[in-house]
Amino acid sequence: MSPSSRQRRGRAIGAGHMAGFSLIEVMVAVLVLGLGLLGFALLQTMSVRFTQSANQRTQATNLAYDMLDQIRVHRVAVGRYVRNYTGKTTGCGPDAEVSPAKFASVWECRLGMALGAGSTATVGLDDGEVTVAITWGDQRWNDADGDGTVDAAEGNQTFTTVTRL
Repeated sequence: MSPSSRQRRGRAIGAGHMAGFSLIEVMVAVLVLGLGLLGFALLQTMSVRFTQSANQRTQATNLAYDMLDQIRVHRVAVGRYVRNYTGKTTGCGPDAEVSPAKFASVWECRLGMALGAGSTATVGLDDGEVTVAITWGDQRWNDADGDGTVDAAEGNQTFTTVTRL
């Protein structure tokens, strides 16, 4: 490259144009970055919601199978377990050794501690089939009436399992 072509190229760039970014370009870059960060924050929020709901479903599943295992162990006294249960968070003590007579009270404590004091469960027996249905409030989901808010009744989740004895 000859010195004269370098000089012409340098003069063409330096003469009428400034090097760098304009204010509009910077604002567009900040806007794109802001939208990306906003999307990332929304993704994190949804991730926390999904994780908490999955944890509650896992707790409900474990509680239902705990009840079914207890019923299988005491198959002849299955009628003792058939009833409605309400989760409680007060009056709960250690449950290292649980007798069949104390199981209902201890299980209600587990239900309340895992899924909240408003959680309920129903254990039913029909022709040798035991059904355990656990219901808890998950107000993060289910806007059933489409009003933009999730009411207590709309946010209820139910896990049901059935087994044959």
